[in-house]
Amino acid sequence: MLKEILILFLITLVPFVELRGSIPYGISVLGLNWFIVFLIAVISNALIGPLIYFLLDKLIHNFLLKNKWFSNIYNKIIERTQRKIKKYVNKYGEIGIAIFIAVPLPGTGSYSAALGSYLIGLNFKKFIIANLIGVLIAGIIVTLITIGIKNLF
Repeated sequence: MLKEILILFLITLVPFVELRGSIPYGISVLGLNWFIVFLIAVISNALIGPLIYFLLDKLIHNFLLKNKWFSNIYNKIIERTQRKIKKYVNKYGEIGIAIFIAVPLPGTGSYSAALGSYLIGLNFKKFIIANLIGVLIAGIIVTLITIGIKNLF
């Protein structure tokens, strides 16, 4: 069973696949208990978002912003982006990010939410909360859909 857990963990770490792929695979293909699959996928997915956010912050601030050319371009893009969506961030904040993560569609999830949250300047702690809520909701949705479809057949 350790091999199956490792497979689930690795599938969950794949950008844009995340738990949307690992939960159906674990339940349907590997035949594991849905609760074990849910726990592994949600924990793995909940950890990757903050890690990506942290690494982005370190990469951009410690390396890229030291280059004046990159810094000028980066600041213009970030300022424009933040100005355009500031009212939405202020209005919806981490709830908006949580909903974005929770919708089990391609392109939504912890990776893209971490990047988006970082670019719009959402506080790291707020992102962690939004990420956890969104991943839990996505995990519940994907697990219920997978179990429902499996029971149909």
